[in-house]
Amino acid sequence: QVQLVESGGGLVQAGGSLRLSCAASGRTFSTYTMGWFREPPGKEREFVVARNWSGGSTYYADSVKGRFTISRNNARNTVYLQMNSLKPEDTAVYYCAATRKSIATSVYGMDYWGKGTLVTVSS
Repeated sequence: QVQLVESGGGLVQAGGSLRLSCAASGRTFSTYTMGWFREPPGKEREFVVARNWSGGSTYYADSVKGRFTISRNNARNTVYLQMNSLKPEDTAVYYCAATRKSIATSVYGMDYWGKGTLVTVSS
């Protein structure tokens, strides 16, 4: 079992940057695949990025490639999402997720979820 708590959301102008953090509980954090998903207003939750436990496999949604970067610090049980060149269409509640699977890029592939943090990008 792992518990996830996101932070770092807020209001930013288009073209700006934000860094989200996800703090995880549990001594086996380093063995989990971690991911970020988002839920835009009125839309379904969608995949943003996922990285396996070793960092050897990372997958990004096409919509964020080149702008968003995931990183993880296993010693601190934390995963980050650096978001640059933000666009109004990036506005969403961002969720941190985890699974013991070797990798997962779908909502149904993740087993644990945080409560989310809101990111609003103004034009």
